[in-house]
Amino acid sequence: MPEPDPGYPSAVPVGVDTTRASIARVYDAALNGKDNFEIDRQVLDQVRTVAPGVAELAWANRDFLIRVCRFLAKEAGIDQYLDLGSGLPTAENTNQVVQRVNQHSTVVYVDNDPMVLAHARALLAGNSTTSIVDADIFRPFDVLENATVRDQLDFTRPLALIHIGTLHHYPSDDADAVMRTYIDALPQGSYVAIAHFYDPEVDEYSALARKMEEKFVHSPMGSGRFRTRSQIQALFGDLEMVEPGLVLCDDWWPDGPRLAPLSTVRHCIAGGVGVKR
Repeated sequence: MPEPDPGYPSAVPVGVDTTRASIARVYDAALNGKDNFEIDRQVLDQVRTVAPGVAELAWANRDFLIRVCRFLAKEAGIDQYLDLGSGLPTAENTNQVVQRVNQHSTVVYVDNDPMVLAHARALLAGNSTTSIVDADIFRPFDVLENATVRDQLDFTRPLALIHIGTLHHYPSDDADAVMRTYIDALPQGSYVAIAHFYDPEVDEYSALARKMEEKFVHSPMGSGRFRTRSQIQALFGDLEMVEPGLVLCDDWWPDGPRLAPLSTVRHCIAGGVGVKR
């Protein structure tokens, strides 16, 4: 894949270190985007030595996000969203999906990657109902107390908290405590969506998950933890799970009948949606 066109606006914004892999840019590379560098593609190349189809993790994650957003906007009637770790803009971002259902929906993205911030600000200029905040999503008090978050979102009404494809990059064992802080701040009727790298604890898939984790963690990106079902379920705290609960991302309300079996890689990412009663 060629390097991004230097003539592309903000191709390398100030503050971007092209010698270090970025989580957002690695995802972009997996989705065949153009806003990534050789160091980011090296991460995928490294994981491909044990999982040639590693990019399918990103596609399963993205497809899950789209279906979840349609559900939240159309069926749950949510009109305000806090999207944590939004990543680089690509096809069918959260605001595009939910604002197609309700054009008045408010979306606040949160990220601290300089490239993400530069691209998002350029694309969102003039969109009065969508904004991006520069903050660390793993420091929930910083996010929840941010002036833009508080100004744009009404915490007296239900909202959707989106943590899709993010928490597996939090290496510590207290990820459930991070989520508890977020969940405690949400009003009743709010929804939480999570997608996470998954160790199914079944011989064939578990071995692959651990091999991928080893490659991700020891790659230039340095993160990518595959948690078990109980560990991922703990991230939802006491939320009531929306049917079908915590399942493979591809099994969460698929768009149609499955005509071919899932690849082994797609058995290693799970997701679900919970509601606060």
